[in-house]
Amino acid sequence: MSKLESVETLVIGSGPGGYVAALRSSQLGMKTAIVERSQLGGVCTHVGCIPSKALIAESHRYDLLRQFNHADAAAAFEIAQHFKQGIVKKQAGGVGYLLKTAGVSILEGEARLVDKHTAIIQQSGREQTISFENAILATGSRPIELQAFPVGGRILSSTEALSLPEVPTSLVVIGGGYIGIELGQMYAKFGTKVSILEGGEQVLPGFEAELAIPVVRQLKADGIQMITGATAQKVVQHADSITLHYLKNKEQHEVTAEYVLVTIGRKPNTDGHLGLANIGLPVTGRGLIETDEQCRTVIPNIFAIGDITAGPALAHKASYEAKIAAEAIAGHASEVNYKAIPLVVFSHPELASVGLNETEAKAKSIPIVIGKASFAINGRALALRETEGFVKILADSASGIVIGAQIVGVEASTLVSELGLAIEMGATVEDLALTIHPHPTLGEVIMEAAENAVRKTMKVKKEQQI
Repeated sequence: MSKLESVETLVIGSGPGGYVAALRSSQLGMKTAIVERSQLGGVCTHVGCIPSKALIAESHRYDLLRQFNHADAAAAFEIAQHFKQGIVKKQAGGVGYLLKTAGVSILEGEARLVDKHTAIIQQSGREQTISFENAILATGSRPIELQAFPVGGRILSSTEALSLPEVPTSLVVIGGGYIGIELGQMYAKFGTKVSILEGGEQVLPGFEAELAIPVVRQLKADGIQMITGATAQKVVQHADSITLHYLKNKEQHEVTAEYVLVTIGRKPNTDGHLGLANIGLPVTGRGLIETDEQCRTVIPNIFAIGDITAGPALAHKASYEAKIAAEAIAGHASEVNYKAIPLVVFSHPELASVGLNETEAKAKSIPIVIGKASFAINGRALALRETEGFVKILADSASGIVIGAQIVGVEASTLVSELGLAIEMGATVEDLALTIHPHPTLGEVIMEAAENAVRKTMKVKKEQQI
């Protein structure tokens, strides 16, 4: 372990929040160190965003080849796992390269805060004490484990589900949120018989029903059984299978599969050996750290970002907060503004939302107009054989300023950025409609939805003049 006694900024955790914070801190001229107890890049790089999206992309390729009778599931999955590991290795190496070239000192081990300006780094029985002027906590989160469903044997968390050596014949997923849908659908496309158990009345409970409907339709086409309004109770593991017992409509049911995957959310890494109690830094009942608009905790020189703070557990939220925290330490007036944080589900078709949705706008009594356009007749979508879904834009009815947008359809994860920019800059639907979009592209659907909204705003203005 390298010898380092004092830094201006100490970052604990090297996920998409931590390494971005360290890079920004160093770019702003501060002597910076980052501590990682496991692998550079954190959960996102090794067992989260990157490997899951690689396997999802490969499952789509396999599904396409299967339609032309040119694919073998076992061989395709082996290739997919190899491809995934290559991407993970490249991404992790890239993180290390960026940190080193930026002059950030990389410390391997587990950090424990001793006081407000001191931490001890432990690794393999060795200890190193480091003092710091400011610290940014970016320790991330881990899958929630249910007492009745402890991970092990045939019970998987998302981590294990990404590293299975072969395609399972069957899989039961507990939780119909975005992780359960993404991984369940990925395996279904590789030929696994998948059942998804969801306690609510619909899968993807965070999205409005009209957005979830096209995804549900495709899930059914992929052969996935969705059991909603159900409560998982217990499992019984066998030599080559596992049986899940659940309650639905006050009746007992069971389903047997090769594995059970638990995806009911994530827990912030604020417990354990981090030492928050040592410095008197409180956490909420959910284990979260409260912060202000600059990501500063109640202890002025300690900042917290990412999954250990309030809000959605998103890698891009963590990276955004990372820059704000580093800039605040450097004395800049940077503050967080969450009005345009995109939410994305890499389902098939993809889901994306940014800004307010219709339910939220109505709850805030904001008068709105809605512009919608379908992928059904879009030339590019037709060429891609991906015509399911639509774009929905919400605008203030008086000004035409875009306040929210939702997309369900091919490449929604990419298209949503244009709408996020529109909200961030205060653009109107007329601005979007007058922007020349190349043809034939998926972006034309955004233009058409905006044109639809413009016509409605003009109608509202005429009615107000009468």
